[in-house]
Amino acid sequence: MDIPSDKAILIFDGVCNFCNRSVNFVMKRDRRGRFLFASNQSEAGAALLRKFGVDPASVQSIYLVEGDRLWSKSAAAAQIARRLPFPWNLGYASVIVPRVFRDGVYDWIARNRYRWFGKADSCRLPTQDERSRFL
Repeated sequence: MDIPSDKAILIFDGVCNFCNRSVNFVMKRDRRGRFLFASNQSEAGAALLRKFGVDPASVQSIYLVEGDRLWSKSAAAAQIARRLPFPWNLGYASVIVPRVFRDGVYDWIARNRYRWFGKADSCRLPTQDERSRFL
């Protein structure tokens, strides 16, 4: 898989409604096209996760891949915010909170995401306009 070095890949749970809304949020604000997207259920997303030693079937997090770096949970969310325009990039300031606390909140939301936001029967399919942004 050939990924441009100036891109970051957001890997998400493709059947999670909250995750899909988050992807829509990022895509709408990513005017520079810095992000590419892949669900953990997709071939590309699963291959990237396995490359970093993550079992795609047990994903309870979003992941951000950039070059040879992988961020997960609240660190991934902070890195995503960092790459968005103002005022969304201010979300990166969350890194001042110790990761154990940030990830605690993240894990609580992740455990409840299907109950609160629902679960789709299948992965999100990108629109024609979005296809170039998905791996």
